[in-house]
Amino acid sequence: MHDMRYPILTTERDIDKRLVERVQQGDKMAFDLLVTKYQRKLFRLVLRLVTNQTEAEDVVQETFIKAYRSFPSFRGDCSEKTWLMRIAVNTCRDMIHSAWFRHLDRRITPEQLPESCERADEDAVDLTIEVMRLSQKHREVILLYYYENMTTDEIAQALGVAKSTVSVRLEQGRQNLRKMLERRRSHG
Repeated sequence: MHDMRYPILTTERDIDKRLVERVQQGDKMAFDLLVTKYQRKLFRLVLRLVTNQTEAEDVVQETFIKAYRSFPSFRGDCSEKTWLMRIAVNTCRDMIHSAWFRHLDRRITPEQLPESCERADEDAVDLTIEVMRLSQKHREVILLYYYENMTTDEIAQALGVAKSTVSVRLEQGRQNLRKMLERRRSHG
């Protein structure tokens, strides 16, 4: 017979929800499990947004600090993954808008791309470079949709915008990418 004090958790969402409940009750180990589970995924996303490994590590660390402080008020309106990605994106935005970050050279070169792109074919590298050159609002939705496989609903929740806004930004981002790639090929 199953002990009802420990319900069987059947989905990823159930497990995350239970971990968050335990964090809210002060369980540090549950928080460490969430960090372990999402650290690489958040790092991958953040690295694409800030393109510098050290800055990405700082953003991920800051994301988990902010999440830990915010867990008492987390109500579960969205998935835990989406909530963490929202914090990460907002932390990236804060960094991008800070005075010291604005002065960095923002030209993207192949050497600044994540290591996984180095083995990719030339077209994939060209595409990634052009994605990094998109405006922030277009880059965010393109990365979340295509690189993180998030739905438009999840992206809307993560960015705190309407689903229709996500759809418009996705289409504009695609159009901008098409133009940028055509320009690159005609000059290459």
